[in-house]
Amino acid sequence: MNGQDTFAIDPWGVVEHGLDLDGLARAESVFALSNGHIGLRANLDEGEPHGLPGTYLNGVFELRPLPYAESGYGYPESGQSVINVTNGKIIRLLVDDEPFDLRYGGLHQHQRSLDFRDGVLRRTAEWTSPAGRTVKVSSARLVSLTQRAVAAFDYTVEAVDGPVRIVLQSELVANEQLPDGERDPRAAAVLEAPLVAEAHEAVGTKAVLVHRTRYSGLRVAAGMDHLIEGPDRFEATAEATEHQGRISVTTVLQAGERLRLVKFIAYGWSATRSLPAVRDQVEAALTAARYTGWDGLVAEQKGFLGDFWGGSDIEVEGDVELQQAVRFALFHVLQAGARSEERAIPAKGLTGPGYDGHSFWDTETFVLPVLTYCLPTAVDQALRWRHTTLPMARERATQLGLAGAVFPWRTIRGEECSGYWPAGTAAFHIGADIAAAVVRYVHATGDVEFERTWGLELLVETARMWRSLGHHDPAGRFRIEGVTGPDEYSAVADNNVFTNLMAQANLRAAAEAATRHPLEAGALGVDTEEAAAWRDAAAAMFVPYDENLGVHPQADGFTDHQLWDFDSTPAENYPLLLHYPYFDLYRKQVVKQADLVLAMQVRGDAFTDEQKARNFAYYERLTVRDSSLSACTQAVIAAEVGQLDLAYDYTAEAALMDLHDLGGNTRDGLHMASLAGACIALVAGFGGLRDRAGRLSFRPRLPSGLRRLSFALRVRDNLLRVEITHATTTYTLRRGESIQVQHDGEVLEVKAGSPLHRPTVVAEVPPERCTQPPGREPARRHPQAGVHAQPIEHLPAE
Repeated sequence: MNGQDTFAIDPWGVVEHGLDLDGLARAESVFALSNGHIGLRANLDEGEPHGLPGTYLNGVFELRPLPYAESGYGYPESGQSVINVTNGKIIRLLVDDEPFDLRYGGLHQHQRSLDFRDGVLRRTAEWTSPAGRTVKVSSARLVSLTQRAVAAFDYTVEAVDGPVRIVLQSELVANEQLPDGERDPRAAAVLEAPLVAEAHEAVGTKAVLVHRTRYSGLRVAAGMDHLIEGPDRFEATAEATEHQGRISVTTVLQAGERLRLVKFIAYGWSATRSLPAVRDQVEAALTAARYTGWDGLVAEQKGFLGDFWGGSDIEVEGDVELQQAVRFALFHVLQAGARSEERAIPAKGLTGPGYDGHSFWDTETFVLPVLTYCLPTAVDQALRWRHTTLPMARERATQLGLAGAVFPWRTIRGEECSGYWPAGTAAFHIGADIAAAVVRYVHATGDVEFERTWGLELLVETARMWRSLGHHDPAGRFRIEGVTGPDEYSAVADNNVFTNLMAQANLRAAAEAATRHPLEAGALGVDTEEAAAWRDAAAAMFVPYDENLGVHPQADGFTDHQLWDFDSTPAENYPLLLHYPYFDLYRKQVVKQADLVLAMQVRGDAFTDEQKARNFAYYERLTVRDSSLSACTQAVIAAEVGQLDLAYDYTAEAALMDLHDLGGNTRDGLHMASLAGACIALVAGFGGLRDRAGRLSFRPRLPSGLRRLSFALRVRDNLLRVEITHATTTYTLRRGESIQVQHDGEVLEVKAGSPLHRPTVVAEVPPERCTQPPGREPARRHPQAGVHAQPIEHLPAE
């Protein structure tokens, strides 16, 4: 059974009918709940069977060894891995002493549903035990978006025939046994039982466990409290050991009677606070949650999400599955960053342990652009987290012989955790990605105080890094050599176009910000000479161009490389990195993910329309999309150059990456960048959104498979809604007095109460569809008649 068979299509949620035991891990990711601080995989309430148990706290990790066959100067000495913290999800049910285990007995009905409008995961089941006793179970859970430390569960068991003796065991479990993985055995030994007990207590209906991570030294507290409703006679007991807390409730139910258990759990952690302080934080959160109650938490959740969807929804008419997928994407991107509060947004969010829970450049390049216009407070917090890591980034720069700050390619706390230099540290572009996120956030919000207090220093230190990393050649051109761009099938190259153009923007932005904030810049040691050096480097930035082919090489000399032999590459050999040595990949023209094409998206001002069309066609036939980060970018540029149906195919691929499990690895967590990228594909691709120097411009167009697209953007104190049909684009200001935008080059002043209508761009003669490497074409979303065609097939992805 694949993802397409598992989940019903619903524009406002995800529904699973039945239970696919082989697909449990995938469903646990799809139905995962998070608020950016707490992450709960959708393991069944009773704990077993499970695919991959997971309870995560953002920023809680364990140190692990990074083994090297040969060590070298500047190699990171240890890695960081997210850990499965104390599991508070478990509510075991025993029916006349038999465990409620769906692998045994008779399962008559099972359904799970997640409603994006209230953020509640609901479940119903009817089951007959091997001894013939039948019960109905209904449960609901949420991770609060308003009470950051809290999650809650509403669990009810009903006797269908009776009398029947029922026991509920609500648990906290630390150092939960996990399925065997493919980890390095030295790392596995470290992570097997990462939590060392410090305190435990249980009284009444409440239990609290406090642990410390063995090597990273982080203190973690977890607590639970309960409300119990049922027959007049029931008994509740509490017990706790070092790694387990348990509240047991027992009663006898007659036919039709119910036992209801409302469970509140709370988490807290700190690297510095005392045991009593962390424990008391959890106790306080439980008290607040119990006071609010289950119904109150649900009402708060609905209110939070109602405000979010009212100002951030993307509506798609003509493709209900894509509508579901884009709301699924927005919901999970929101969950990843809503309450992260000066913590990173990991590549998998808090939905699974993939990539060891690390944050990459994905956050600033794909996730933050979406959050900037729908939840800007989350962007503020994510960039403040980057600012807190500046001391480590400066130390890393010094170690590498550079000025300024070198941010890590992958990390949880802030240190570099990549043990592979060519695809890690050499990807210096992450500094410019962070700078671009700062500039975008300030333009969109007008948050001058943020720029002055946090943004300026990020811009200055990354600009210093670029000025020291690059150099002026004898011809005066500024060159940046020995770096890796977004494409991980090319490494340690000279003058990667994406890197150079992003560095150019970074240098300019730093100089301009220093001019706006001279006192603060002076306090950072910036003088007129340094700012002038940044401007000079930006003005002289070398951008390679192949005059013979009429295209930009991805990096200096890339178009001179031998072409990869795509015709002789069998389908089962993708992704290539699992079947061919990097040595071979690095020397050939083959592209893992959009690189030069991404440069055209984020620095479109540096290319002419003709160059974009020629570049896109050239790189389409080289790009194999062995990364989930590629399809969304290819969708944006395909739309810009008029290949609307191709853009539609790529948009669907990005949006359905996890719902259809296209990469075959959704079990390890969702692909946050691909989900965010699906939103970008719709808004920046078909909406044509670009933000140049703080002014929004649009060049709308729709593919044949869609009838209408609408979206809303929060810009400064305004809420702008854009609605696109094949004939007309309408701009409506829902909040604010006026805003200036561009529509297909025309400057518009959109005022409150006065929607503006303009014709939608229509290509007179659609260009010929670009070709891709054999077997790597995106699945056709719709045939020319506009009717749904073949399902999307699996393809490897990050």
